[in-house]
Amino acid sequence: MKIPVALMLLAASTATWAVTPGQLAEAYASEAATQSPGFRPSARRGAELYARRFAVSDKMPACSACHTDSPVQEGRHAVTGKAIKPLAPRAGAARFSDPAKVEKWFRRNCTEVLGRECSAAEKADFIAFVSEAK
Repeated sequence: MKIPVALMLLAASTATWAVTPGQLAEAYASEAATQSPGFRPSARRGAELYARRFAVSDKMPACSACHTDSPVQEGRHAVTGKAIKPLAPRAGAARFSDPAKVEKWFRRNCTEVLGRECSAAEKADFIAFVSEAK
């Protein structure tokens, strides 16, 4: 399992492994800044990533294919039909609170939708977007 060093340190610094979406975004932003000095997370870029259509899967061409156009709404998996809780932290306090789970789902979903793992910058932008979603 490939968990960024900043996330491992963040998780180790908490007794219950629970963190806030902001702390996760900061850890990803810190990692992204090592590759692109001055990087700052952008909710706008996160929204663009969320809505962008990729040519990897006809059934899951974009995040919104399963998660709807709004991350505050419940979604449905495009292949299995399984209900998916809203992504936005304001819709569920547990969202983006467990670094290991966040990495697991980013790895799985980015691979299925984008055809590759998401970069630290994309993860920081995505969390910024869903954290501001109304």
